[in-house]
Amino acid sequence: MTWIGLLLVGCGVTDLLRSARPLRGVDEAVGAAAAVLLGLLAGLTAPVEVAGLVVVAGLVVAWGQSVHRAFAGGPAAVPLVVLAGSLLLAVAASPWAGEGGGALGRWLDAATLPPLEGLQPDRALLVLGAVLVQLSTGNVLVRLVLAVTGTVSPAEHDTAADPEQELKGGRLLGPMERLVILGLGLAGELTAASVVIAAKGLLRWPELQSRADQARIHRLTEYFLVGSFVSWLVALAALVLLA
Repeated sequence: MTWIGLLLVGCGVTDLLRSARPLRGVDEAVGAAAAVLLGLLAGLTAPVEVAGLVVVAGLVVAWGQSVHRAFAGGPAAVPLVVLAGSLLLAVAASPWAGEGGGALGRWLDAATLPPLEGLQPDRALLVLGAVLVQLSTGNVLVRLVLAVTGTVSPAEHDTAADPEQELKGGRLLGPMERLVILGLGLAGELTAASVVIAAKGLLRWPELQSRADQARIHRLTEYFLVGSFVSWLVALAALVLLA
């Protein structure tokens, strides 16, 4: 779990920085540094663990670079393959990661907040990574899948041809709904997440109704459905990792 948590933290930080102000090379460098720093704070200082941290940093940089290229008009499938391969590698290498400790472990032992009491460092890293992914990486994955399926091109992002310009608020609603789904799932109330899904559909319904321009509405509906299902799958995948 440790490598997966650190990988998710690195990717999450990278995408958060990109969403605020894209700086190619800087975003992924900061994300990689955050993953390495947290790993060291968790006591991953053995030679094999340090080597693992270097690999995680490289994977974070590869993710960030591939996303930048995709958003500039490059192949949208490449970053999806990079992320999938990175996660598989992290899972395969999990037996060589310690459970963690170090300064992070001591801080968790001294923590008195109920959610942190008894939380192990590797579990804490996984939870942190899962939360960070919901904030911005989920939006990136949605846009990449939309591009791969031919629903919208990443190069149209923030242009007049971008359906998101008509379905405004998606970049804010997406992270909010994913966090709610993740929170409900961790609280054992996953069935209550159906309320979130139903509420989103009701909010979007007026935007998807029109008798004058059916071609445009069909495109918006496809965009809405594909984007929503990918967004929900990101939250559910995080729950599977935390199960």
